[in-house]
Amino acid sequence: MVACVVIVTMFLPKHARFKYEYEKGKVWMNKDLVSPYSFAIEKTFDEIEQDKAEVYKSVLPVYHNRSDIFKTEFQAFIGDFDVKWDNAGEEERLKKTYQEVGVRILAAVYEKGIMAHVKKFQRSGTNYNFTLLSNNEAKQMNTIGVLTLETAEDYIDEQVKEANAIKNKAWLSKLIKDHIQQTYIYDEHLTEKVEAEALKNLSPTRGMVQQGELIIANGAVISQEIYQKLESLKSTYEEERHFSGNRKAIFIGQLVLGGLIVCLLMVFLRLFRKDIYEDNRKMSLILVVITMMLVSLSWAISLKIPNLYYIPYCIVPIIIRILFDTRLALNIHLLVVLIAGFFVPNSFEFAFLQVTAGMVAIYSIKNLVKREQLLISAILILCTYIVAFFGISLIRNNGTLSSLEWMSFIPFVFSVLLSLLAYPLIYAFERVFGLTSEVTLMEITNTNSKLLRELSFKAPGTFQHSLQVANLAEAAIFNVGGNALLVRAGALYHDIGKMENPHYFIENQNVGSNPHDKLSYEASAQIIIQHVTKGVELARKNHLPEIVIDFIKTHHGNTRMDYFYQSFLKNFPEKFVDENIFRYPGPIPFSKETGVLMLADSIEAASRSLKEPNKESISALVDRIIDYKLEQGQLNNCNITLKDIATIRSIFKNMLMSIYHVRIDYVV
Repeated sequence: MVACVVIVTMFLPKHARFKYEYEKGKVWMNKDLVSPYSFAIEKTFDEIEQDKAEVYKSVLPVYHNRSDIFKTEFQAFIGDFDVKWDNAGEEERLKKTYQEVGVRILAAVYEKGIMAHVKKFQRSGTNYNFTLLSNNEAKQMNTIGVLTLETAEDYIDEQVKEANAIKNKAWLSKLIKDHIQQTYIYDEHLTEKVEAEALKNLSPTRGMVQQGELIIANGAVISQEIYQKLESLKSTYEEERHFSGNRKAIFIGQLVLGGLIVCLLMVFLRLFRKDIYEDNRKMSLILVVITMMLVSLSWAISLKIPNLYYIPYCIVPIIIRILFDTRLALNIHLLVVLIAGFFVPNSFEFAFLQVTAGMVAIYSIKNLVKREQLLISAILILCTYIVAFFGISLIRNNGTLSSLEWMSFIPFVFSVLLSLLAYPLIYAFERVFGLTSEVTLMEITNTNSKLLRELSFKAPGTFQHSLQVANLAEAAIFNVGGNALLVRAGALYHDIGKMENPHYFIENQNVGSNPHDKLSYEASAQIIIQHVTKGVELARKNHLPEIVIDFIKTHHGNTRMDYFYQSFLKNFPEKFVDENIFRYPGPIPFSKETGVLMLADSIEAASRSLKEPNKESISALVDRIIDYKLEQGQLNNCNITLKDIATIRSIFKNMLMSIYHVRIDYVV
């Protein structure tokens, strides 16, 4: 408890909280708020983005004029012309004419300038203004008067075409094109530097609120303008307290509140779930889950993620519900939300959304019997988030759909998807803390699992008996209250120890000799009794959960094997007998589930010996066995009431009559 509170408190943001809660469009219910000091009004996110857009529009891209490229390419053109003239197929007297036309066109192209357009500056069309640096001088130009490589080639073709003295136009045009390069080179680094300087001068505030000025009066509606003033006051207040506040006092306050919440949890467990309170593993798991969630939320606030609703807060109630129960999951979820409410913004909105979504998460997996329920649960949680946030948004925006920010729903989608991480986490927690979830119980109750398949092959009679016991016990526990899935798992595995010597058990014997006829009564009793210890060993070898192994240990309690015991007394009255030889090792059942299984096992086994199963014989059998277990004190440690016993009697009788087809004979 102490470690949980200290760790969570250490990670909580250490700044004073603004004492007012408010939302746009709502009425200010507090007293008149007068500014305690002068402060600047911060711009909204949209206003800042708009200012940035204006800055980007005003900043011109920077290009360098590489005039040296023309000189280099001019000399290269003259040399290339002389080398390639013979390929022109013209008379020698025309060489000078071709050269003069080529030089003139090449000079005209470079005089106009050649550049490449940058797409991000083409905001309102193809052309845009830019700054050209030439010999440390800058001048503003527009791309409309400058050539690109593509338009330069078109210009060359056009100019060569208009030169009447040129016959081999294609040859000259290609030669000129071979010597054009960009002369206006875009300087991305310098442009970004100019943009950064302009953004640095951008003011994050607009206007001032003077000390003593009325910000909002009691009963007034919080408009957008007033809301921004309140946000600015809150930001200024918390920033000032961050540097001048007493961090030790804040830490102590958080420690007190965190300690109070954890103490309330301990009181709840002490009063209503004493089994968890006295189990260090379970207590540790609960505190670890709480600590992990609150530390994650604190990190998210410290890292200033765009939206806190990306955090999968419903993961806590899902984990606790699957590993424990509905009531505990709801209680812990409420307490964790209360702690988070002290340091998240818009705490009422946050608490409302998380409490409603958490309740839906818990209710949607009340009885986890199918894996598809996990996906259905995620969909229901998402729907709850959307509906609740939609309603809050309508209130905040005065009922106008036009101002609704639909992108605000995206964080909830991510949150629900991340909530599915609860299921691998549950598996990890089960292994680390030695617990068993309903997901694991679902897996091991599959009759195609390795151990149950082996039981059906080696001891088919025992397997059928186990199935019938599972049906009886599950129906009974469902009606008297308890974990039906756990009872089914316990029933299916309670007799797996019989696989060691299946033919020594009557349900697996064919018509013929009985192996017990060749054994002493003591040896026969020990073989039968050993199916309990053998079952425990086999279960642990196959890594069955301890909570299921408890059913193997307790399904006979410490009852005495009366058949072999009475036979021994009858045949050897003169001999002294140690009664413990004929008793199961126990312990007796210690929960409602283990107690119901014991009754179902004994009654199902005994019902197979009925020669004429009818309503009277079945009723008498059920009553006799249950009364015997009560007389022997086998149910003393179970939290089963007399009303539960009456319900169990009725269910067992009805189900056995159905199994043995006991019905009224109709006259044909």
